[in-house]
Amino acid sequence: MAYRRSTWRRRLWRWAQLLIVLGAAAGVGYWLFFKPIPVREHVVARGEIVAEVMGTGTLEARRQAVISPKISGLITSVLVDQGDRVEAGQELFRLDDEDLRRQVEVSESNLAAARAGVDRQVADRQRSEAVLAQARIDYRRVEDLVARNSASSLELDKATEALRVAEADLSRAEAALIETEKQVIAAEKTLEYHVARLGDTVVTAPFDGLIVRRDRDPGSIVMPGSLVLALIATDELWVSAWVDETEMDRLRPGQPARVVFRAQPNQTFAGEVARLGREADRETREFLVDVLVRELPANWAVGQRAEAYIEVARKQDVTLLPAHLVSRRAGQPGAWVASGGKAQWRDITLGLRGHEVVEVVDGLAAGDTIIFVAGAKATPLAPGKRVTVR
Repeated sequence: MAYRRSTWRRRLWRWAQLLIVLGAAAGVGYWLFFKPIPVREHVVARGEIVAEVMGTGTLEARRQAVISPKISGLITSVLVDQGDRVEAGQELFRLDDEDLRRQVEVSESNLAAARAGVDRQVADRQRSEAVLAQARIDYRRVEDLVARNSASSLELDKATEALRVAEADLSRAEAALIETEKQVIAAEKTLEYHVARLGDTVVTAPFDGLIVRRDRDPGSIVMPGSLVLALIATDELWVSAWVDETEMDRLRPGQPARVVFRAQPNQTFAGEVARLGREADRETREFLVDVLVRELPANWAVGQRAEAYIEVARKQDVTLLPAHLVSRRAGQPGAWVASGGKAQWRDITLGLRGHEVVEVVDGLAAGDTIIFVAGAKATPLAPGKRVTVR
């Protein structure tokens, strides 16, 4: 009897274990195949859609200049700093001009001496002209006397010699005057050169703009081409954005755009396509599009990163669906709808694509309700799957 009771106990325990396993399997099966999946709903609406092409780039100035001296020298004063606005012709910095002032004074003295030399040569020429005139008179008088046998041929020879000497003296005086006038021209050019170099010690702004960089201070020795200040014009600032070359055919100068600076990601600034690049990067297959920024944030900096969204198409009153709610099966776009408490797949045809929404050309209409699961670990939908709306 004890043996039989032990056998029945073992059998009952095995049946209990089997029932537990079957119950667990049934629970898992129900969980996997019959328990409704929680979903959310979205009502399809109509509205406006804007198709945009996006490019990432940096804020740049169309006109910019590296302010450096034309001559070498020691900086004695810098009158502006980065962040200062300047006007065309405004003095920016000065170089030491002591040596150049002396050179100008020496050149002025040389010019004065050369002009005095011209005055002397003019007087010499006038004297030579007077001597020549008198020699011609004497020659004609002697020649007339010789013709009347009142003077000898020797006197005529002397008059002829005096005339030739006077002519030679005049030629010499004229040549000396020309040489002295050339010396005056050379002295004037030398003075102009030194005056220009003296003027180069004062460096001014070439155009109205903003100083964005200052690299040197008084006491620094600079050479031509050395960057002292960086100046930009603020009337034309644009984002030079890199755009994929596949979008090239859709872009045109003058298209409206919006610019989003990374420092202010929740605010957009109006812009317009200024020009299109004509050379694509051979590695990234992107090309530059310059987007003129119509307005800027309160704080901005040349070189800061920004995204430019260029409008390439716009439609009014179309059926819209959030882009993240578009699903795909075998490459076909579609959406899930609920029918009789079960998920049902519906194929859709897409049209224009916007930044966050897409146009639905066919398959859905305004007022239709689609369903979707929220969360990365949520159970995916499948045709016939039971669903419950939260």
